[in-house]
Amino acid sequence: MSDALDVNDLKRRMDGAIQSFKHDLGGLRTGRASASLLEPLTIEAYGSTMPINQVAQITVPEARMLSVSVWDKSMVGAVERAIRDSGLGLNPITDGMTLRVPLPELNEQRRKELVKIANQYAEGAKVAVRHVRRDGMDQLKKLEKDGTISQDDSRSLSDKVQKMTDETIVEVDKLLVSKEAEIMQV
Repeated sequence: MSDALDVNDLKRRMDGAIQSFKHDLGGLRTGRASASLLEPLTIEAYGSTMPINQVAQITVPEARMLSVSVWDKSMVGAVERAIRDSGLGLNPITDGMTLRVPLPELNEQRRKELVKIANQYAEGAKVAVRHVRRDGMDQLKKLEKDGTISQDDSRSLSDKVQKMTDETIVEVDKLLVSKEAEIMQV
């Protein structure tokens, strides 16, 4: 029965969504500047979409400042646009091939914006988990229709997949609540 549906693969994919979510939350730093703040950004470069770290180097020269050294002069505008349009509330200052990105002081409004971004990341992770669940359920329906597994086996595996999904969603919610508390702490 378990040969037909690889439950471990579904679990691995759900865990991957959690890891991606943790990585995204890592970019929402409070207090100090962090290079990981800009890592989720993608740039339209050379006819495709690339992560920012493939077109520039991000450093932290001061506690409230990021420095983005763009390697190709033609990409400076695209990197600046991506940072401005990221929804992080950052306004880069162009200085040749380097962008200085001052981080605004975290006032109440800024903290609420960061919480909204964290909520968007959480919703993205939940959607990814639900897609994995849907793939597993579709696979089960196909296996049952083909006669590979019985209806009882299908129902029991379906319950197992749903339970994994519910547990993963709860984990996403716990991570979100923790991050919200960290952001809102003055």
